[in-house]
Amino acid sequence: MPSATRKNAHKGKCPICGAPTKAEFRPFCSRGCRDRDLLNWLGDAYRLPVKDLQAEDGDFD
Repeated sequence: MPSATRKNAHKGKCPICGAPTKAEFRPFCSRGCRDRDLLNWLGDAYRLPVKDLQAEDGDFD
């Protein structure tokens, strides 16, 4: 693959702010967005809603 094609092969947008990504922070655009994403993971911002099956069924007492 030619080097010009290889450089453009990984271009994309930052999932946090939508700015173009930079190679050193990929898939983010900056250290700030990378750290913000980590804080979202640590703060449970990316959790999935689940049903509490034990609360619905009385069989688990």
